[in-house]
Amino acid sequence: MAADKQNEAKVPSADEKKGKQSDGGLGLEILQIIKESQQQHGLRHGDYQRYRGYCSRRLRRLRKTLGFKMGNRHKFIGKKITVEMLSDSRYLLLVLIEAERAWSYAMQLKQEANTEPRKRFHLLARLRKAAKHSEKLEKLCESPRVDAKTKLEAQAYTAYLTGMVEFELQEWKGAMEAFNKCKTIYEKLASAFTEELAVLYRQRVEEISPNLRYCAYNIGDQNAINDLMQMRLTGGGGGMMAEKLESLITQARTKQAATMSEVEWRGRTVPVKSDKARIFLLGLADNEAAIAQAGNEETKEHLYETLLAECRDTIQAVREELKNEAKQRERGSEGDGGKVSNMLFLHSYLTYIKLCTVVKRNESMAHTLQAKLKETQADENKRGPRPQDLIRLYDIILQSLAELSTLQGLEEDHSFQKEVSLKILVYKAYRCFFIAQSYVVVKKWSEALVLYERVLKYAREVVSKAKSLNNTSLKDLPDVQELIAEVNAEKYSLQAAAILDTDETVEVPSQQQVKDNTPLCDRLDTFRLDPSLVGKQPNLVQFPPDFQPIPCKPLFFDLALNHVAFPPLDDKVEQKGKGGLTGYIKGIFGFGS
Repeated sequence: MAADKQNEAKVPSADEKKGKQSDGGLGLEILQIIKESQQQHGLRHGDYQRYRGYCSRRLRRLRKTLGFKMGNRHKFIGKKITVEMLSDSRYLLLVLIEAERAWSYAMQLKQEANTEPRKRFHLLARLRKAAKHSEKLEKLCESPRVDAKTKLEAQAYTAYLTGMVEFELQEWKGAMEAFNKCKTIYEKLASAFTEELAVLYRQRVEEISPNLRYCAYNIGDQNAINDLMQMRLTGGGGGMMAEKLESLITQARTKQAATMSEVEWRGRTVPVKSDKARIFLLGLADNEAAIAQAGNEETKEHLYETLLAECRDTIQAVREELKNEAKQRERGSEGDGGKVSNMLFLHSYLTYIKLCTVVKRNESMAHTLQAKLKETQADENKRGPRPQDLIRLYDIILQSLAELSTLQGLEEDHSFQKEVSLKILVYKAYRCFFIAQSYVVVKKWSEALVLYERVLKYAREVVSKAKSLNNTSLKDLPDVQELIAEVNAEKYSLQAAAILDTDETVEVPSQQQVKDNTPLCDRLDTFRLDPSLVGKQPNLVQFPPDFQPIPCKPLFFDLALNHVAFPPLDDKVEQKGKGGLTGYIKGIFGFGS
């Protein structure tokens, strides 16, 4: 926040450059100003509170610069901008920033209203305030002092905010009329001005297109639902529209779910009593079609994650019903004769869908990484993925397939078990192939050659077993014939690289290539090629050095002392006589001294 204030202080008139006095009158690049301000002050990250703070500070500076203060610190005196005051485009900018401040506050409240519903009332009040300021801006722009382009931009801005208010109030017809007016004006402006401005106008048109289609659907246009679904695929309708699109799709599926009562899988018809399971199964085909139509990998990944999240929620709901069913069975002491219940079989079916989706998602990611890996091999200077990244993806695929073979209710389904085992062989072959590729990178030729032979073994098993299985579910498997051809080519390349690598080693004299850990200071008289000397850790001296013997300080022991007889000294020691009481008294009074 402090950095924002410093930047604003350094460039106090950045927005005024876009509001200028032209030959045709006052001009203001309304859309360009608000878009640049929003991107620079928080909206790139969805921080509406930061943008609102910026608008408040901007208003204060503009009022101070124009001398248009609302009283003083003790008393508020309201002032209105009139047409007669329009000698400077900054007066128009003042009204525009007021509208932006109210709008940003409304969007901040919209984020908070998800957890605090009562803030919706305040949200509507701020949106109405923003629309009121925009209407004030439009009336000021009707003055002959303002150029035609600014008038059109003001009308489009007012129509946009009015449409937002009607949209929040669920007045679909009024919102659609306002958004259509806004769209028409911006399309006309895009066709009349430079390409730089036209891009901004077209972006605004794309922003309001989801709102228009949503309004059309709520008015009664059933064809709009297809457009909304398509926009969901392309990532349109972000932010404000994202939740509404999801709820709309859920509502449409809920209406259809009333007619769905059962589902058939692996030759068994299972009744579907859970509403959540019905809604999920109805949307499964649409989700799979959406993934197939996705234009880029990012959108496809997002759709896969959405589908997996829905599937997990549905499995959790069915699991709760399974617990209730088990409790009821315990109370009634009913036996099912070993047959898997319908609810448990439905749970297995949903788990099957989840695991198959995980396999498809990781396979899609693996294809993308393979393409990038080939690009990296073609351009050695370009850094990209490694074969180890692909190994991890195929590990997840094999883990999911292992879980598939243990699903309850399918233990006796031999055809299903054969399909799963065949798929495991296919993905084992691909995993083994990329393990071999990782060994090739580090020039371990013999290990890589052994792994290539293992890949061919897996591939031949797949070819032999696939003849006995004619199932449509195996059509989505990768083609092992292409893998066999690629492995054969890689084997020849590997053998050639191994021979060339051996030849390069032989060209240099073996005496010079011997690796020795002797430090340089101990072999100064011997010439040897040692690339480590110019590396980051040259072997110059041995550190820490070895211990060496050194002479120590001698220790002296007096051994003769125990055998020496000292002469008697009794005659030299004074004998103290016994003084008695008289001597004691003399000693006290000092007479004896």
